[in-house]
Amino acid sequence: MALKTLSTFLSPLPLPKHYTLSIFNPVSLNIYRKSTPLSCKSTHSHSPSQLPLSDTKLLSSEPEGTGAASPTRGDRFLERQQADEAAKLLIKEIKKTKKKTKKVLKVNTVTACCYGCGAPLQTSEVDAPGYVDMDTYELKKKHHQLRTILCGRCRLLSHGHMITAVGGNGGYSGGKQFVSADELREKLSHLRHEKALIVKLVDIVDFNGSFLSRVRDLAGANPIILVVTKVDLLPKGTDFNCVGDWVVEAITKKKLNVLSVHLTSSKSLVGIAGVASEIQKEKKGRDVYILGSANVGKSAFISALLKMMAQRDPAAAAAQKYKPIQSAVPGTTLGPIQIDAFLGGGKLYDTPGVHLHHRQAAVVHSEDLPILAPQSRFRGQSFPGCQVSSKNGMAGKFNSNGLNGFSIFWGGLVRIDVLKVLPETCLTFYGPKKLPIHAVPTHEADEFYKKELGVLLTPPTGKDRAGEWRGLETVQQLQINFEDAERTGVDHH
Repeated sequence: MALKTLSTFLSPLPLPKHYTLSIFNPVSLNIYRKSTPLSCKSTHSHSPSQLPLSDTKLLSSEPEGTGAASPTRGDRFLERQQADEAAKLLIKEIKKTKKKTKKVLKVNTVTACCYGCGAPLQTSEVDAPGYVDMDTYELKKKHHQLRTILCGRCRLLSHGHMITAVGGNGGYSGGKQFVSADELREKLSHLRHEKALIVKLVDIVDFNGSFLSRVRDLAGANPIILVVTKVDLLPKGTDFNCVGDWVVEAITKKKLNVLSVHLTSSKSLVGIAGVASEIQKEKKGRDVYILGSANVGKSAFISALLKMMAQRDPAAAAAQKYKPIQSAVPGTTLGPIQIDAFLGGGKLYDTPGVHLHHRQAAVVHSEDLPILAPQSRFRGQSFPGCQVSSKNGMAGKFNSNGLNGFSIFWGGLVRIDVLKVLPETCLTFYGPKKLPIHAVPTHEADEFYKKELGVLLTPPTGKDRAGEWRGLETVQQLQINFEDAERTGVDHH
């Protein structure tokens, strides 16, 4: 990659419009002035703590005496001093009592949570999120270390186990379901009422599917920094300037105002320094919330962000020890996770992913999700060039007639019927390497899909899961136009 391209890729992308931040009118700040104490005279009796200290001598009901028995000026001075000190001690004790009461109330309202997933800690249900054995819980509680506990589910997830927990609309099929997608979304409802900085993550591999077009319903009027993740998965030679322009154009069409746009990779740390700098610039003492759809890479992004910030901020360096768990299972995070990442005030929060019913994780069995999770840079699979499942002699007919009259299966998830193309047309698919491509004549496609689903066409994997499969429910007719004969036509859907 040329130096000019790399420098542009590492920098925040300019937006087509001029964005300004609204500033409150200074006059409105007058309501936060400290109240001025006023003293009032009354005919009723008062205690020493309720009167000005200089007037405490009026409380004495005993005669001062006359002649030699009358108190000297020194005696009066000592009496006033003693009265003043007694009143100060009384006021001090009252303030201490109030502070202790407030602290007790605050502690009682806080629920200890697993630092890996944010689920409340519990000792009763072994298979449920947040479980920790009673002995460990009591020991950590005794030493005030509950925030250092990793629950049993997170320990299994960190070793590659696929353990789901989210059900309902947008949840997963298969596995146990302990919380619904709607309940997780409700945990983010308070954001719109708070003053916070929102860092919204979008997956470049599934930009439209992970965009959260109604993010303002969650974030309210809070400022947003847009971070595009997983750019390291794009094919080699990708022009990131063009990608950045496309992203800016896309968010403009979606009518979302953002402070800046960043292309990043949590794996290679590309672009993370720019995001860290932007957060420090725009935070202004507010809490920072990482927001995005499920499996968009929030926990991985936080890990990369802490690693970058740790070079200058000791608070971020310390926070790396207890960071959110990373897993291929969408819905790993089940509650807001507070991270003390900033030395100058404000907290960093990892949040539960927003589960969307139209994404793959909502329809594919949980154990098939690793097949769809790309681990390395995409390489295109071109057709012709992939396996043609047909009878003898079909390959020659295919070569002479092009793609016309053929149906292409991308695993068991996608079927493409080619209606009309030029004979020299070639289709290239970018996706996970483990997702196979097969082609058959269109008149054989229905029978082939029914027979090979779960066998050649995976996912779903196995006949048992194929029997539970809902099938290809959505039909869409797509027309790809070639605006330039020298450039490839692209499906943006």
